[in-house]
Amino acid sequence: MNMQIESVYHRPTDNYAYVCANGELRIVLRTKKNDLTEVQLISGDPYDWTEISDGQWEWNSGKTPMVLAGTDSLFDYWTITVQPSFHRLRYGFLLINQSESIFYCEKGFYAEPLKDNGYYFCFPFVHKSDATDVPEWVQDTVWYQIFPERFANGNPVLNPEGTLEWGSEDPSPKNFFGGDLEGVIQHLDYFDELGINGLYFTPIFKATSNHKYDTVDYFEIDPQFGTKETFKKLVEECHKRGIRVMLDAVFNHSGYYFPPFQDVLKKGEASAYKDWFHIHEFPIVQEPRPNYDTFAFTPFMPKFNTQNPEVKKYLLDVGRYWVKEFDIDGWRLDVANEVDHQFWREFRSAVKDIKPDLYILGEIWHDSIGWLRGDQFDSVMNYPFQTNVLDLFARKTISPQKFMENMTTVYFLYPETINKGLFNLIGSHDTPRILTECKEDLAYVRQIFTLLLTYPGTPCIYYGDEIGLTGGMDPGCRKCMPWDPNEQNQELFQHIQSLISLRKKEPLLANNGSMKWEYESGLIGYRKFNEDKEIFVMVNPNDQKVTITLKSELSHAAEWTDLLEAKSLQKESRSISIDIPAKQFIIISVQ
Repeated sequence: MNMQIESVYHRPTDNYAYVCANGELRIVLRTKKNDLTEVQLISGDPYDWTEISDGQWEWNSGKTPMVLAGTDSLFDYWTITVQPSFHRLRYGFLLINQSESIFYCEKGFYAEPLKDNGYYFCFPFVHKSDATDVPEWVQDTVWYQIFPERFANGNPVLNPEGTLEWGSEDPSPKNFFGGDLEGVIQHLDYFDELGINGLYFTPIFKATSNHKYDTVDYFEIDPQFGTKETFKKLVEECHKRGIRVMLDAVFNHSGYYFPPFQDVLKKGEASAYKDWFHIHEFPIVQEPRPNYDTFAFTPFMPKFNTQNPEVKKYLLDVGRYWVKEFDIDGWRLDVANEVDHQFWREFRSAVKDIKPDLYILGEIWHDSIGWLRGDQFDSVMNYPFQTNVLDLFARKTISPQKFMENMTTVYFLYPETINKGLFNLIGSHDTPRILTECKEDLAYVRQIFTLLLTYPGTPCIYYGDEIGLTGGMDPGCRKCMPWDPNEQNQELFQHIQSLISLRKKEPLLANNGSMKWEYESGLIGYRKFNEDKEIFVMVNPNDQKVTITLKSELSHAAEWTDLLEAKSLQKESRSISIDIPAKQFIIISVQ
C-alpha cells in the first residue's frame, strides 16, 4: 500500500516544534492514522561536518526513533524530545511502513535522506527564554470559580436595595441576593476542607448588574461586594492558606454607564471620548441595532477601541493597579479573542513586569494557538474539554472511542508545556450545571469529575457543582450557594475531595510524566507514567460491567494498588485483570 504522504504535516514552530523550560526541543509530526509503522528523526547541528576525503564533506547526523504518542479519528501524532548539542538543529523525518520508506523534509518528499541539510527543517537556535511554560504554581492548582453575588452573604449591611432573602427565588438577570466578599472570607475553611488552592472570581468591579460584566469603574470594588480593604484582607487571608486569587477583567467592552461612554452619549461627536469606542456615525442609534460596535449586539456593552492610546493606557493601568496594590495572582480576560493581539502583548509586559509568575488566562472557546506563543496569554479556558465530556456522558452523541479521538485532537493543538496549564472546566456561569446536563445522574457526574481531576492541566470547579447544585443555562446556573448541609450532596463532595487529595499526593495525576489514552471494550481512560511508575485511570460509561486486562510497560514486574480504596491488588506482576462495574471507574498505580 502506498504511503499517504498528503496527510503528513510538520512545521518548525508553535505546537509542532517548541522549546521546553530545560532547554530541550519537543518535535511533533502528524501522519495519516495507521499508515506508518515507524518514524525516525534524522537530525544534527547544521554546521557540524566531517571531511571524509580531500574536499569531500559529510554532515554529522543521527537517527532516533519517534514515539507514537496519540491517535485521533484521522491522524497519528509522533513525538520526540531532543537536546541539541549546540542549541541548533536541522532535522527531517524518515517515514516507514510495511512496503516503503520515504524521507520528509522542509523541501518536500524524497526516496531517501538527503546529504544536503539545507533541505531540512531548521530550528535556528534553542533559547530558553522562548519556552512557553505556564507559571509553575498553576500546574498544581485546583481552581474554584465564584460568582460573588451568589456565593455567600457575609455582610447584609451592604445589600443593594431590593435584595431578596438568600435562595428564596430562582435566579433571574435582575434579582439580587446580597453575596459579597465578606461571605467568601467567612468560608475560607470550606476551601481548605475541599482541597482548593485557587479562587477565580467573576468581576467584582463597580457595575449595575448582578453579574458585573458591564463595568462602570475598573478602579473600584462594587459597593455591594465590599471595600478595597475587605478585598485586600481576602487576598491576604487566601495567601496565608496557600490559595491563589484570580480576577476577571472585561477589556473588550465597558458597561453602558461607564463615564466616558455616557459622555459620548451626551455630547456626541464633540465628546473627548468619541474615539474610545468604535462608533460608525453620529448621532448614536441603539435600536434596532446599535451603530457602534458592542459585545454581540448588546447596546449596553460598547466595545473599546483598544488601539486608541488613551484607552490602552487606561486599561493597562487597570491591569497593573490590581496586581501592584492587591497582589492578585492572575487575570482572567473576558471575550479575549475580540481584542487586538498587540494590546495583549503590551498587557502581558505591563503585568508581568510587576509579578513575573502572574497567570494570564484568556476566555477563548476555539483553537487558540495564536494567543499562546509566549507573548500574550499563559493559557485559555479549555471549553473543548467540556464539550467532549458533555457529548459523551450527557448528550450521548459520541462514542467512547470518538471521545478519546476528539480529546487527542485538542491535546495536540498546543505544546505539551501549554497543556499543563490549560484551564479545564465542566461548568461555568455561562453554561448549564453539570448535574442538570447529566439529567441528574450522579454516576455520570462522579465519572466526569474523575476525569477532570486526573487530567493534565489546571482543573476548575464551578461553585456548588461539588455539592450537586442544579440549574439550566444562564441565569439558571447562577443559583445561591446552599450552606445548609441537608441541602448538599455530601457523597459527591467527599468524592471530589478524595480526588483532589489524590491529585496532590500523586504528581502523575496532575502534570508530571507523560500520558497516553487507553481504549478497551468501550471504556475510556489513560495511562500516566514516568520511568518508575504508572497510573491507570479507566472509566466505564456503559450500562454493564466490563472486565479488562491492564498491562504494565515498566521494565520490571510491579505491584498494583487501587488508589481510591488504598489497597494492594496484586504483586510482582506485569498485568492484571479487573472488573469495572457499569458507570464506575478505577484509579490504579503500578510501581
